[in-house]
Amino acid sequence: MQNETLNLLLNRKSVRAFTAQNPDERNVKALTDAACQAPFAYQAYSILLRRDRSKNPFQAPLYFIFCADLFKLEKIIEKRGWKRSMNDIFTLLLSFQDAAYAAQNLVVAAESLGMGSCYIGGAPLGALSLKTEFDLPEKVFPLVGLSVGYPAENPPVRPRFPRSFTIIEGKYPRWDEKNLNEAMERMDKGYLDQDYYKKSGYQIPLPPGKEENYTFETYSWTEHISRKFGLWEKSSERILSLFDQCGFFKDCSKDDH
Repeated sequence: MQNETLNLLLNRKSVRAFTAQNPDERNVKALTDAACQAPFAYQAYSILLRRDRSKNPFQAPLYFIFCADLFKLEKIIEKRGWKRSMNDIFTLLLSFQDAAYAAQNLVVAAESLGMGSCYIGGAPLGALSLKTEFDLPEKVFPLVGLSVGYPAENPPVRPRFPRSFTIIEGKYPRWDEKNLNEAMERMDKGYLDQDYYKKSGYQIPLPPGKEENYTFETYSWTEHISRKFGLWEKSSERILSLFDQCGFFKDCSKDDH
């Protein structure tokens, strides 16, 4: 199908190396205008922007941080004579949606202007340093970062699960061995064919006493993602503490968490 927008979406890939060229202000405005024009539930989000390459992931010229922002919404409803009684959990879910829509609009806009981008999923773990850097008030929480600039690399499009493993019509299937094997093979073979982990030199280490049976010739996406789920963030306390320190759940006891 010859469609410029679809081709752009289908060929998008994460970029982790950027040229020295800085996007001009007209293009920065276009990116942020596109982000702000995204669909929304409450516009319960804000976008932080840092231009310091020395601090930005991958030394990108632009680093956007998309935040859940209930602070300014509470200001508006207070001005209307109301006080928010909607609980933090449900309100945050809505603000997560708003921030995600805006972030993806910016990604697509960047692609259309010849720029590349890479999401930084670990941004919430830096919530307190971002709170200090940007002097964030309570009820503002960083959700995801996005490095943006002109690409200095042209990586291949990364694999995705088979359509049958993702697009579900009717009742949700209880995946059998054949389905699972097909999905895992699609991902693992795709990444191995691209030497993705070998080129990056990144293999999540196992804890002491657990024997390593993978090399870069066999280590691929399903083992990588399994180690993330199996080794990282076993307790919810760190994340809950970050939310607490950013002003959320103060009306909840720990048992309510």
